[in-house]
Amino acid sequence: MQKITPHLWFDRQAREAAEFYVSLLPGSRVTNVTNLSGTPSGDCDLVSFELAGVPFMAMSAGPSFKFNPSVSFQIKCSTTQEVDAIWEQLSPGGKVLVPIGSYPFSARYGWLEDRYALSWQVMHVGASSSGQKITPVLMFVGDVCGQTEEAVNFYISVCAGAPDHAIGDTEADVLARYGRGEEPDQEGTVRYAQFSLFGQEFGAMDSAREHKFTFNEAISFIIPCDTQEEIDYFWAKLSADPKAEQCGWLKDKYGLSWQIAPAIIRELLGGNDEERGRVAQAFLKMKKFDIATLKRAAAGQATV
Repeated sequence: MQKITPHLWFDRQAREAAEFYVSLLPGSRVTNVTNLSGTPSGDCDLVSFELAGVPFMAMSAGPSFKFNPSVSFQIKCSTTQEVDAIWEQLSPGGKVLVPIGSYPFSARYGWLEDRYALSWQVMHVGASSSGQKITPVLMFVGDVCGQTEEAVNFYISVCAGAPDHAIGDTEADVLARYGRGEEPDQEGTVRYAQFSLFGQEFGAMDSAREHKFTFNEAISFIIPCDTQEEIDYFWAKLSADPKAEQCGWLKDKYGLSWQIAPAIIRELLGGNDEERGRVAQAFLKMKKFDIATLKRAAAGQATV
């Protein structure tokens, strides 16, 4: 299976933001830009890019959804100087959430929203920075606060049970829990957990403090599927809100958004304008993607 891909919903700045992000880290690049016409948001840019080997996708699709800190991206740095350099580039026009400084868990750490309101945690980890450079971190707040450990185990069980999945690259470890006297956080809930889905690292945490945000569609996670069997499996396991089902998107029982998409979708959208338009019009009518129908649309065959 290809890598799970974070998907970022911008108003109109997807291309600009992607170019900015790839300038921050060595080994980063924009890999593809596709324009779709006739979507509910009008003309829509789809931008694929990699940050230090981690795949991302961004979309310019209007102002319907806004980023918030319920999903952030942790950048692991080998030196404190690297932390400061990245922080300096991300800071202009942004908002500091946790001031940069020394903390018990890191010699140099800070959390901010950048100029596009996307959240980043920049962290010194020393020699252990040799692994995955950027880690998506999920913060469970409000009605789902206290459910981090349950959610992590749920995601692992879903991925471990996927067709043709090797269970060895899906695992979890609760690294820290809240203790007594740390109200409003409840003793024993998760201060930070690290888990792996298909070999990719994620982080997760509970926060019982008052927050005026929760998970939304501004950040979703694309699970690329090679077969219709995989699409059907993930859709059945993850979808918990029929009203949120549209164009391969769904929401799970914790409110987190996922996209269950054919791995060949980029190929199907890579033809000429007419072919790309046929595929787009076919999937705009779908809730769960149907690979055979999309292939027929690409080939100009009847899809009904």
